[in-house]
Amino acid sequence: MTIIKKGLLGLVAILLIIATIVIARTLAFTPEPIATEPKTISVSPDSDLIAEHLSQAIQIPTISNDNAALRDDASFRQFKAWLATTYPEVHQKLSLTYINDYTLLFKWQGKTPSKPSVLFSAHYDVVPINPGTESQWQHPPFAGVIANGIVWGRGALDDKSAVVALMESVTLLVKDTFIPEQDIYIALTHDEEIGSKEGAQAVTTFFKEHNILLAWSLDEGSFVLDGLVPGSEKRVASINVAEKGLLTIELIAQGEGGHSSMPPQDTAVSILAEAIVKVKNSPVPGGLEGLGEQMYKNIAKHMDFSKRMLFANTWLFKPLIEASIASSPVGNAMLRTTTAPTMLSGSVKSNVLPISATATINFRIHPRDTVDSVLSWVENTINDPRISIKTIQSSLPSTISDSENQGFKNIATATSEVHGDVIITPGLTIAATDSRFYSEITNSYRFNPMNLTPEYLSGFHGTNERIEVKSMVDAVNFYTRLMAKNNE
Repeated sequence: MTIIKKGLLGLVAILLIIATIVIARTLAFTPEPIATEPKTISVSPDSDLIAEHLSQAIQIPTISNDNAALRDDASFRQFKAWLATTYPEVHQKLSLTYINDYTLLFKWQGKTPSKPSVLFSAHYDVVPINPGTESQWQHPPFAGVIANGIVWGRGALDDKSAVVALMESVTLLVKDTFIPEQDIYIALTHDEEIGSKEGAQAVTTFFKEHNILLAWSLDEGSFVLDGLVPGSEKRVASINVAEKGLLTIELIAQGEGGHSSMPPQDTAVSILAEAIVKVKNSPVPGGLEGLGEQMYKNIAKHMDFSKRMLFANTWLFKPLIEASIASSPVGNAMLRTTTAPTMLSGSVKSNVLPISATATINFRIHPRDTVDSVLSWVENTINDPRISIKTIQSSLPSTISDSENQGFKNIATATSEVHGDVIITPGLTIAATDSRFYSEITNSYRFNPMNLTPEYLSGFHGTNERIEVKSMVDAVNFYTRLMAKNNE
């Protein structure tokens, strides 16, 4: 009995020690304040004028098709002409280089050109309207309707809003006779939606060839997320410091052809189906670590005690946290390389057995993985010599930019000054942006300084894309504050 009592007392003591450690770590798990600075410049954005300019930009259908030969060059020329007419102060004060005809690279000479420069970037090309969805739009997608404080149309969020906000900001600062501390570049690219080969990739080459040193760059990415982060009552400004890579493959299954009335045990289609199921049911290994862990911990510091307790003690609760995060599509994408079968092809006729069947699978590669490691995982998971794997397209994950340098701090400070009490954290962009090229030469940040709620989220590449005029005003206030800082 004495031994049992001693054992129970020892167990109780261990549990008390663990509980003490858990509670102590939770109490210390609190957010650090974001510094704000006195306004160094005072501008007054005109909300009506900004809305009208965004409306005009939307009315020019600068559509990027997967087949570049289908590009309507007249629309892109019209957009360039519209920029020159609408923002004469920018074109007069800043020098302008055209890259591959349609990407505009402005240079704003600073007081100290020897300092590393800063790059702001946005793209003005847009995706097509999904065929058959035209009637689902509340307002025509290229009408640029302004109604009840909202601007409607393709590009309102992705990404003409940033183009307009940047041009409005520079215009206001030029009119105020402001001169930046160091050179500021502004890239308005024209092919982000189809791979950025002639736009951001060429801009990056330009900087390399001219030996231009950048302190950092800022491009599209995340937003001020309002009601989009489960468990967080506060808005979250995720300033993304990296983005996933891309891998598209084809799985090709071979089988016996013939008439469907006499099928063999396994056809090309059934062999392929089995391979798809194997890949889909065995996710690429992942977990809460690195950038993802940093992001979720920063957010959790603002949550209630029970959630703070979990994230303050990942040494004890990590499996529980990972299971919870992975249960949502967005959360799962933050933890691992994602797997998405997207296309299938087989027989040309319902009663003909195909000799081959093909499936297309798209992976978004987490920074911890590589193209080769994902291909190896696919091969080992399928483990079937009847399946061949063909790489269609691939790109590596970006490098992870520094979230402790002055550039990130200035972006965070400007965000706090404009948006008030929001959670600010580095994060991961799960899609591809122009910044994957800029990250080759500098610390690249991905953040649109506009508020985004769940009801607006479906507008990205979908129907009823729109943005609040107030968000546009916030973006102009953000960019003017950020440009006015000493951005070393």
